[in-house]
Amino acid sequence: MVDIIHLLPENVANQIAAGEVIQRPASAVKELLENAVDSGANRIDLIIKDAGKGLIQVIDNGCGMSEGDLRRCILRHATSKIHQAADLFAIRTLGFRGEALASIASIAHLEIRSRRYDDITGFSLEVEGSEMRHLQETATPEGTSVAVKNLFYNVPARRKFLKSNTAELRHILEEFYRVALVRPGIAFSVYHNDRPLHKVIASNTLQRITSLFGDVLRERLLPVKLDTDLLKIQGYIGKPENVRKTKGEQYFFANQRFIRHPYLHHAVMNAYQDLIPDSTFPTYFLFLEVDPASIDVNIHPTKTEIKFQDEKMIYGMMRSSVREALGKSTAMPSLDFDAERSFELPPEMRNQAVKVPQIKIDPDYNPFRPSGKQIPERERHNRERWTELFSTGQAQELTPPHSPTGTTPEPQVKAEAANSVANPDQEKVFQLFNTYIAAPLKSGLLLVHQARAHQKILYERFLRSIREAQRYSQQQLFPITIQFSPNEAALLLDLIQDPGLPGFDIRDMGGGSFIVDGVPADMRISNIQNILESLMESYKEGMEQKRDKDVSAARAMAKSLALQSGEKLLPEEMYAIIDDLFACPLPEQGLDGKACLKILKEEDLNQRFA
Repeated sequence: MVDIIHLLPENVANQIAAGEVIQRPASAVKELLENAVDSGANRIDLIIKDAGKGLIQVIDNGCGMSEGDLRRCILRHATSKIHQAADLFAIRTLGFRGEALASIASIAHLEIRSRRYDDITGFSLEVEGSEMRHLQETATPEGTSVAVKNLFYNVPARRKFLKSNTAELRHILEEFYRVALVRPGIAFSVYHNDRPLHKVIASNTLQRITSLFGDVLRERLLPVKLDTDLLKIQGYIGKPENVRKTKGEQYFFANQRFIRHPYLHHAVMNAYQDLIPDSTFPTYFLFLEVDPASIDVNIHPTKTEIKFQDEKMIYGMMRSSVREALGKSTAMPSLDFDAERSFELPPEMRNQAVKVPQIKIDPDYNPFRPSGKQIPERERHNRERWTELFSTGQAQELTPPHSPTGTTPEPQVKAEAANSVANPDQEKVFQLFNTYIAAPLKSGLLLVHQARAHQKILYERFLRSIREAQRYSQQQLFPITIQFSPNEAALLLDLIQDPGLPGFDIRDMGGGSFIVDGVPADMRISNIQNILESLMESYKEGMEQKRDKDVSAARAMAKSLALQSGEKLLPEEMYAIIDDLFACPLPEQGLDGKACLKILKEEDLNQRFA
């Protein structure tokens, strides 16, 4: 019989390895930056064109390479950092396995220029598809420049599945942050399409964090420090009041290497227990130092996952150090059993009579429907359609077979709710627990969840505005300047250009700066920076779930600008919510599939008291 096992050609083996190591432009950026750091450079420049699809260039002023080093650096398993098996258990460098340049060379056009400090001239090497094209002596600055052009030119299937330039740029910047954060002593710069995104000088850890993510973080971070013979932890965590709805800036580093570690993440979240709401995430930048022999960093091709020798001990020490930092900042409640239990009042107030605070309310203010505004024809048609279906007993046509609201209210009871919309009696509408809006019906009680209902109303309004290209906004008397990190700025720029943010009038000033000239009319906006941060988080979450961009933008705006549970409403505001909700398609169902309204029938109430 003929032998069936054979060796793969070298170029095919390199492309298979490239599939493990180089999955997208950001993967090549990661490998090149790590090599530049290991070269001993104190300045590294990253130049990107077309989100890495056209060019990725990393320039450093490190040790450089000789002619022989250039020839060998593109070979698989060629490395200067491992000499024997025992070295694998004492690794303190980043790129040590010698696969990066070989993998990149097999799927791109590669040009390397390098000169050692003691040499008068350097060398230039050009590689295409793992084949060496030119190697010649040339004049070049000290250090190394690696240019990757036309990534995946010979793997069209991989190139076809790359995301948009905005998405790929976000991944590239994320890889850059993971390298730059843990090396504050190195100056970095990042350029995209000849536009500077970052220029950071050598500094300390806190300055590096704020220079990358904005000075706003300086007031939101708490220091963490633990120093033992087994483990050293230092870094910063976010204050509980500044948590986010999606995972934002969360970074673990072990021995100056970025890692992903769900077990350690759980330790941090456990330390925040009872301090932050459910489904929210704190910011943290935590740097661990352990004996290299006690961890295994080579369990994953990208080297972002490691295995600790004693994970339970690391977990406990991480949790206690974060808990201690929160306690020192008075973020956590503390009990003093020897303290006097009476109220502690300032001396000048102890002899004064207590006055009931006076609250002034403008009864004419209505954020939902300004005076003179006409109900859109589509909403009017929806409301009339609902009323017609309620009165004819056909309302179940608009309810899905498996409605998330549970049992479907009977048509005649729904008709009463619709009639209450058509015949307003605002005096009968009231609020329960500052969360629910209640309206009496002849045969029961209508309950509306104010937050979910308002989200539904805003979602339909914003989605229509996006698709009809309506951009009505309320201009600010004094334009507001806001600052974002390049990663967030790229996301916001994508949002305001396509599909657009209805009601927001925002100008890009470059360098992560934006000027807000207008905001959505009739919206309660107290802090535009926080609103836009929340909006971008919701939008990013929607895009990760692969929703349509218009839908993601409308959902993000609705969730960010909607009323929250616990807000006190005036009668006309409550009535406006009920009125607008019944103008929406499927008013029973909220954005997340949960119930917006419930109808308690009289017989159900009587049965509870039977």
